[in-house]
Amino acid sequence: MSAESTPSAANRGLHRFAVVTAVATLGLIAMGGLVTSHGAGMAVPDWPTTYGYNMFLFPISLWKGGIFYEHSHRLYASFVGLLTAVLAVWLWLTEPRQWLRWAGVGALFLVALQGTLGGLRVTLFKDQIGIVHATLAQIFLLWISGIALVTSPWWLKFSSRPPMTAVSPGLTYRFAAVTGLIFVQLILGASMRHQHAGLAVPDFPLAYGKVWPATDPDSILRYNQTRLEVTAYNPITAPQVRLHMLHRVGAVCIYLAVAFCAWACCRQLGFRQPMTRLALAWFGIVNLQFLLGAATIWSLKAADVATAHVVTGALALLTGAGLVALALRGRAVEATFQSSARSDLNRDFSHQLPVEVAR
Repeated sequence: MSAESTPSAANRGLHRFAVVTAVATLGLIAMGGLVTSHGAGMAVPDWPTTYGYNMFLFPISLWKGGIFYEHSHRLYASFVGLLTAVLAVWLWLTEPRQWLRWAGVGALFLVALQGTLGGLRVTLFKDQIGIVHATLAQIFLLWISGIALVTSPWWLKFSSRPPMTAVSPGLTYRFAAVTGLIFVQLILGASMRHQHAGLAVPDFPLAYGKVWPATDPDSILRYNQTRLEVTAYNPITAPQVRLHMLHRVGAVCIYLAVAFCAWACCRQLGFRQPMTRLALAWFGIVNLQFLLGAATIWSLKAADVATAHVVTGALALLTGAGLVALALRGRAVEATFQSSARSDLNRDFSHQLPVEVAR
């Protein structure tokens, strides 16, 4: 049995800390969602200071309104950065797998880049940086969660025992394709949020009373005249309406694709397999995400509902990525066991032959 497949107390402690870091990262995404939902991204106009104060010494008495959300987000991001630094050092000092030690270094680089992008979003006041910042948050969550997965005792023991029923290559590819589609959908969602296009179409399931709204100049002018938002502050444009509708189409495609993956998993593996249960949970998360997307429109983009929509989207991405990782791991372990079984069979067969024939 290799060192990789022997979990120790140190490994379990490392795994638990990685899980804490992953959960904290998901919480950071939620806090970032609250900042955007409350329109508080520029509530603190300087960085890395906070209204001229050292960020960590900013008086609590001044944490009011949008400042509370933005400053809390900065402090919590610093906490996640500290957790990531500790995780990276812990991996480097104790982890025997070289690639995983470098994954810890990569996590440290990503969290530093993410913090820098958050600061540049403020100092340069560019929505495009905010979109990249939101996208990188999802990548960082996957990265940290991946570290948590591969340091788990279950993962380490997986290579030393016969695997559960392996997923077919076709279903593995579908898991990967749908997870990629969810990632693209999250980028579209981030683009909508940072362009303030979340209510570019204020009704659902129809769009301005139609299946697909008109986007000619006269129609856009009419929409702006009847919008529920203050059009003098944030009028919509035709590209924003199209972006919103593309996000809706993506949601329907993802819903159907995840439903198919869950059905295919049930059919191939049966209901009792852990992979099937995870696939069904994935479908449940996507159902919740779909409902929260509709509720975001019906509630006129209420901050708590919109933030829950963001967090559930991250969970959908994370679950899909987990299914891909488990499917690939299962297939790799199955291939190893089959190769070992063939070698044992050939060795036993050669031992049973007469000496002259064996020669």
